[in-house]
Amino acid sequence: MNSNGTSHQQAKPHQVDHLFRHHYGQLVASLSKRVGIAHLSLVEDAVQDAMLTALDTWPVSGEPKQPSAWLYQVAYRTLMSEFRTDKRKQTLLIQHALIQTDEQESKQEMGLQIPLSKEMSDDMLSLLFICCDSSLPAQSQLVFTLKSVCGFSTNEIAKRLFISEANVYKRFNRAKSSLQTSELDIANLSLFDLKSRFSNVLNVIYLIFTEGYLSSHPDKAIRLDLCQEAIHLASVLSEHPSGNKPEAFALLALMFFHLARMNSRQEGSGELILFSDQNRSLWHDKYIKTGMSYLLDSAKGEHLSRYHLEASIAAEHCLAPSFEQTNWQSILSAYDKLQQISPSALLGLNRAIVVSHLDGPEAALTFLASLTPPNWLACSYHWYAVKADLLFQIGKSQAAYLEMQKAINAAPTEHINALLRKRFNRYLV
Repeated sequence: MNSNGTSHQQAKPHQVDHLFRHHYGQLVASLSKRVGIAHLSLVEDAVQDAMLTALDTWPVSGEPKQPSAWLYQVAYRTLMSEFRTDKRKQTLLIQHALIQTDEQESKQEMGLQIPLSKEMSDDMLSLLFICCDSSLPAQSQLVFTLKSVCGFSTNEIAKRLFISEANVYKRFNRAKSSLQTSELDIANLSLFDLKSRFSNVLNVIYLIFTEGYLSSHPDKAIRLDLCQEAIHLASVLSEHPSGNKPEAFALLALMFFHLARMNSRQEGSGELILFSDQNRSLWHDKYIKTGMSYLLDSAKGEHLSRYHLEASIAAEHCLAPSFEQTNWQSILSAYDKLQQISPSALLGLNRAIVVSHLDGPEAALTFLASLTPPNWLACSYHWYAVKADLLFQIGKSQAAYLEMQKAINAAPTEHINALLRKRFNRYLV
C-alpha cells in the first residue's frame, strides 16, 4: 500500500514494455487533442519522458493501480512545464484553459481529471483517422502512424519498411507538416472523410499486423507486440460508430486466425517452421473461435471485401484436420474472387501454390508462365522459392537448384534464409 492508499504490484520488464506499446498511442492522442497536433513533437517527448520515469520508479515502487492515468499525469505535467517556459506558447495555454490552479492540480494528482480509458481509445481512433488523410502518400500515412500511434523509433520503422532512416524522417515530417493544422477530433471529420479514410485505416492496421506476423527485423522473425497492437486498434475501431462495419470484423477475424497459429510457427531456437510441418495441437482454439465469431459478424453486410476473403482462406487452414486434408478447392475459389475485387500480383503466386495441391506441379507451372509479374515480385524470394518448389517436384533438379539459389540470395533476413534452406533440404537429401 503506497502513501496515497493505492496498492502496487511489482512491475516486470516485459509487462512494462507491453504496457507502453499498448498505451503510447492513447497518451499521444489524448495530449495532442488537448494542445493541438501542431505540438506533436512536444507531446511525444513528454510521453517518452513519462515512460522513462516509470522505468525508474515502477521496478522499485511497483506498477500503479491505474498505469495509464499515472503516465498521463506525468506526461501532462512535463508538457505544461514546457509550455510555461515558452512565452509564445502561453497564449495557447490561456486559449485552451490549460493553466490550472493548485487546487485543480491537486485533484489531478488524485486521478480525478484524467481521461477515462474509453475517452483515450476514442482519441487514439481520432488520431488514426487523422493520420490516414488520403491526400498523403500511403507510406507517409504508415510512417506517421507507426511513430505517433505505435511509438516506434525511426530506426525500427526504417527496418520494417525497407527504407532509410533519412527517408523515414522526411516522410514523417512531411506528414506532420501537412497534418499540424488538423483538429484532432473525429467529430470534426465529415461523413465523407470518415468513409474515404476508413479503408486506409484498415490497411494501416493490416500492415502493422503483417509486419508483426513475419517481421523484417533482423533479430526477430515474429513480433507479437505488433500483432497485439494491430488487434487492439482494430477492436477500438470496430467498437466506434465510424468503424462498426463488416470489413472491420472481417479484418479482426483474419488476424485472430493468424494469431491462433503463432505458437506453432517457431522452434525454441527462434527458427521459423514451415506451415506444412506445424504442430496443430499448439494452435489456440479460443482464438480460432473468436475468429469465427468475428467472421460471422462480418457476414451481416452486403459488401464483400478483401478481408472477408482472406479471413475465409485463413479459416479453411485453421479448420482443416491436417495440411493434406485442407479444402484447397474452397481456397482456390476464394483466391479467384479476391483477384476480381482486389487484384494483386502476389495473389497470382499464391494461387499457383493452391493449383499445385489440386492439379499438380505441372499445372501450377503452366499457370505461373501465364503471369507477368512486376519486377519487385519477379526478383523476390517468394517468386523464386515457389518456382524452385514446383521444378523440384517434377524432377527438373538443375533448373530448380538455380531458382533455389536465387531465392536464398534474395532473402531479406537470416530467419527467412534459414526457413528457405529448411524448405529445400527435403529435395536435396
